[in-house]
Amino acid sequence: MNQNNKPTELSYYGLYLLSYLKENHPDKAGDAAFIESRADRAADAFEQARREGYLPEGAHELAMAALLDGLHFSRYDTIIEVLWNEFADEVAQSEAPDVALKLQPSLEGIFSQYPLSDDFAFSPEYEQLYTELTGAISILLEEDGI
Repeated sequence: MNQNNKPTELSYYGLYLLSYLKENHPDKAGDAAFIESRADRAADAFEQARREGYLPEGAHELAMAALLDGLHFSRYDTIIEVLWNEFADEVAQSEAPDVALKLQPSLEGIFSQYPLSDDFAFSPEYEQLYTELTGAISILLEEDGI
């Protein structure tokens, strides 16, 4: 917060990132320092690209790449996908986002066993992660009745 006790205004990149995080990484959406740092990095990338002669569109692409680097794979989205595909009878599609948020901390141990990256969902290991998550979610839903 600034001196006037008002929230800091977000830049274009900050607002874009906040929206993206709310949708794909809600656990990070409240981290103002993370958002500000990433937005600054994107703005710096844009300015540097323009100084190097990139057209605005190209500079914007580079800025967006810097902004979203490491955020393309979403644990939250993966859990929702498993819920929608494997547990549609137990968890309504409309409830899946809330259930995913509740389940995510319990599933961190599984996620930590994999080298998650922006393109992980396209790797051969993704199927193994998906299978492990399905089993763990089945147990959690049965035990906790979520």
